[in-house]
Order: sequence, then C-alpha cells, then structure tokens
Amino acid sequence: MDPDGMVASAMIRPAVTLLLCCVPWLVFAQAPVKEQWVVTTDLWGNPLYQALSLERTGKRLGGEFDGDTLEGERTGQEVRFTVTDSNKARYTFTGKVSGDTMRGTADMPDTNNAQARVKHAFTARRIAERPSGPPRRHEFKPTTWSNEFSATREPVLTLWAGDTLKTTTLDSGGVDEHGVTKALFGNPQTGPFFIGDARPGDTLVIHLKRVRLNRRHADSLDSIVGRAMTPALAAKATELGKPVRWTLDWEKGVASPETPTERLKDYTVPLRPMLGGLAVAPGFGLPAFSTGDTGRFGGNMDFNEVVEGNTVYLPVFQPGALLYLGDAHAAQGDGETSQYALETSMEVELTVDVVHGKAPSMPRVESPTHLMVLGQAGSLDDALRSATSGMTQWLEQDYGLSLSESAQVLGTSVQYVVANLAGRSVGVVAKLDKSRLAKLRATGK
Repeated sequence: MDPDGMVASAMIRPAVTLLLCCVPWLVFAQAPVKEQWVVTTDLWGNPLYQALSLERTGKRLGGEFDGDTLEGERTGQEVRFTVTDSNKARYTFTGKVSGDTMRGTADMPDTNNAQARVKHAFTARRIAERPSGPPRRHEFKPTTWSNEFSATREPVLTLWAGDTLKTTTLDSGGVDEHGVTKALFGNPQTGPFFIGDARPGDTLVIHLKRVRLNRRHADSLDSIVGRAMTPALAAKATELGKPVRWTLDWEKGVASPETPTERLKDYTVPLRPMLGGLAVAPGFGLPAFSTGDTGRFGGNMDFNEVVEGNTVYLPVFQPGALLYLGDAHAAQGDGETSQYALETSMEVELTVDVVHGKAPSMPRVESPTHLMVLGQAGSLDDALRSATSGMTQWLEQDYGLSLSESAQVLGTSVQYVVANLAGRSVGVVAKLDKSRLAKLRATGK
C-alpha cells in the first residue's frame, strides 16, 4: 500500500469505531415484533375468550392481556408471561407456540379462595396482521350458516375498521335467492365476521351501504301475534296462520299478494328491504342465543329501520365482536305482527368501524334524520324502560346533557315505536328527531 493509502486507512478506522460506539442502536437495535392473539381458556368446560397483544423484543415480552399489562419471555417456541390485573391479582401463562397457534396452562387465582390457585388449559390463535394500505373491500359467498348467535363458532372472515363487506343472506326458512334450501329454518345467519380492531367494551359501527332484494318473491303468514290480540279477537283467529306468498316487483318498487282475495287484488305495499337479524356474539357467562332471540347484543331485532343508508351501533362483548346478519325482509310493518314479515333473501353491503369504549347499553340505529335506541326485554314495559335509559345515555355521551336536560328533551320530543312483537322478547324504540338536537352539539361536552 502506498503511504497516502496507509494514512487514509489510519484516519478512517478510528472514525468508524467512533460511529459504532456512539450509535450502536442504529446497527444492533431490534424493532419489537407485535402480535395479536385470541386466547381461549377452559374454565371447567366453559370457554373464556380474551384478547392478547404481545410485543416481543428479543426474548422479552410485553403488551396487554384483556386490557391488563403483562411481562414475560419467549425462548424459541416456549412462552411464559404474567398478567397483573387492576386488583393486583397475577395470572401466569406458560405455553408453546406452533405456527399461528399456542397451547399451554394458565395458573390463576381461585375465585373462591384468595390463598389458592388453579390451573386451566388454554389455547390461542394468532390474528393475521392488518394489511397495509387503505381499507379493503371483501366479497364473501357463504357456504355455511348459523342458527345461533355464538362466541364459539369459527369466524368466516376477518375484517378491519374501515373495510367493506359484500355478501348475501338466506330467508328465515333457510332458502337462498334461487329458491333452494341451504340451511335449517329459524333465521339462519351469515357469519360470524371477526373484526380485528374490536375488543370488549368497544362499540361496533355498521354502516349499511346496500340492502337489496335478489329474488322476486317473499313468504309470510295471515297471522296476528298473540301479544296483539284480545281474548275475543284470538277466539276469532283460530283459522289464521296460513302461508301467503308475495310477488316482489322491483321495477315498481312494490309487493303484492301472489294469489290475492277479491278485496286485496289491488293491494300493494312499498318495498323497503331491511335486515331482521344483526348481532354480535354475547359475552362470557351467557349461553349461545337462538337466532330468534334478542338482547343487548342485537339479535333478531326485526326493527324496520335497519335499512340501507342507516347506521347500527352494537356493544362488543368478545374479542373481534363476531358479527352475524340475516333474516331479511322485503317490507315489514311495526312489530312484525304477522309473525313473519315479507321473508326473503338479500344482497348486503356494509362498512364496519370501531369506537373504542363508550359501549351502548342497548342497540342504536341512526338515520339521516333520527337517533333511535332499541330496548329489548321480555315485556313491553321493560323494553320501554331500556329504550328510555339507552337514549339518555346517548344524549349524555354525545351531547353532554345532564339527566335533567335529557328529561326535558324527551318530554317534548321523544317518539316511541313498537319494533318487534313476534319473538320471545319484544322491542320498543325511543326516537328523537336530530334537527331538534342540532344546536345542542355545539354546546355539548
């Protein structure tokens, strides 16, 4: 090497050494690996589903388990982490990772003896990372359907906040758009769809973009539900309950009886496609519900404002929410008093979103003109109470109104609608015209 080269080399080596010593993290630091899991713990035969967020830096683990902090370590495929809840109770999970699954043992406090601990088996499945880029559009063709609103059913597809879903539903009898029976009668549902961002305590937001007919007929009954009849009327109604088929005229936008009596030969009703069923999975401690049932989770609400252009808000009880939809109606009067509305299949397009926290006490529906809260219970009195309470919660959360102020608004503006009389539970809706609240939003909290 020539003398000039030797001098240059001698000058470069200390400079490189100094750079590496001063900023070693630029070269050697490891970015944390973030993973999302759903953990299923077997509590004496009862599955408890919880969300696990892991951040792995080398061997060290951090993150959250169902909202509580955790610390631990991963060595190869072996995992061990400890969760400390708000009451300082500690839960230790020890397991082994194999691909996108994890299995092991959870060491937990005994709920009946603070000095004792109990071990339970757990499994976990890893949630695929949210795809990069803008929200996605999914077209899903169902091949199986559910007759329960359940947390145990395997999700058919994962969506993320902002994603759009296009899919189809069967009618309440399990019949598709071609008139072929594909599932058991009783409001079979499409889904569930796992919402990657949703956690218990959140609000799932469902924007109904399109709710459209995909066949030319619907089925109903010439019936009146028992709740709507006096004893005298019921005595006259013993011959009711016969099927009635309706023709759906897409071009004219009306439905009419296919074989009408003389007096009903010119009778038509406007088509107004709606979803009778829209729900998330119920929470831990609750059984799977029949797709004919309702509750705070939504369900077979049969509310004729669950239509295209409106937005539905449901509380989240399970990781991923697990969204179900079905039981479409071409049209329905308030209460679904004939037991069946105009039952048909449907093409549905919706966009999902998630509001973290602020879970509503009862399902909400928002139209361009109204706020609506659906109270669902075993009696009309209890459903009315739930709807009223849910509306005061909405006015407090979004408009900053005190209970006194809400009472004044309700007393002058609320409308009540009987949504559903056909199921084991009934539904009553509290409605408020948004134009009467327009000036409150600017001054609310």
